[in-house]
Amino acid sequence: MSNEDWYRNIEWNEEIEEAFYLKLKRARRKEQYLRIQASILSTKYPDISLALLDKYFELKDDFDHAQAYCDMASAFISKNMVEDALNSYEKALNRELEFPNLKTDAYILFPLTIVKNKLVHLYSKAETVLNANQSRLMFPIDFFRWHAALAIINANDGNDGSASKHAQIALDSAQIKKSGFTFHQNLGLVGKEYKDIVKELREIYA
Repeated sequence: MSNEDWYRNIEWNEEIEEAFYLKLKRARRKEQYLRIQASILSTKYPDISLALLDKYFELKDDFDHAQAYCDMASAFISKNMVEDALNSYEKALNRELEFPNLKTDAYILFPLTIVKNKLVHLYSKAETVLNANQSRLMFPIDFFRWHAALAIINANDGNDGSASKHAQIALDSAQIKKSGFTFHQNLGLVGKEYKDIVKELREIYA
């Protein structure tokens, strides 16, 4: 790893931690480096990620709070702490209302987490968030996740026609192999991590 990437470690141990905090001590924008490192470690080292985010929130610069809450949610999901993850996503959404120029994926990750965990009592809230943010869809993965969540919600409500329609659009989005952006053709595509949702969508569409 280059000297400039000291805050983008994908592994973590005592040696890496010591080097990170040595660099951090000398850095001006400590908040930025803490949040980025926490984001990278959120799935593999969630406890470390949460500890870094705690340090982030102790500092004064609040520019990246919405994304920090999303990173926190990712760490909680890795620890199977779904309720805490949802609370973090809601904090991100509330932060975006206060500072609308700084957006995150909370608008889609919040409802998607709800439907993936079959939290039926929250489906209405999930649908409200989805409908309020449809205009933000950009990449194939955005359309996939948005329509997938609505397909599952509608199927649960017995709205088979609407569920099938959303499932079809989501499945079509999953088949897209190029993003449509000239210099970033592989950006925002649907990956294999959504295979379980794809399977459920096929059952809804059938």
